[in-house]
Amino acid sequence: MTDGPEHEPDPGPGVPHDARLDAAVRRASAALETYTLSGDGWRRGPGETLTRVLADLLHWSDDTQRDFAAAMSRARALHTAERRGQGVR
Repeated sequence: MTDGPEHEPDPGPGVPHDARLDAAVRRASAALETYTLSGDGWRRGPGETLTRVLADLLHWSDDTQRDFAAAMSRARALHTAERRGQGVR
């Protein structure tokens, strides 16, 4: 992945809260674009695409011996902190 308009890095702690959340949504959209633009993705709705991405991440976690449940727990904590404007890193 390259940095650029379609793959923005986290803008950092000095950026206003709403702008940081907007950047997070843009990064997620860019990541999902590959799935939605695939032949299979055209036949799926957004919910099905999200399910496919998560299943693929589970497979990747298995293959690379990563703890998906622990990563998901950390992601939920980060999401909660970001929504509250705390921006944990």
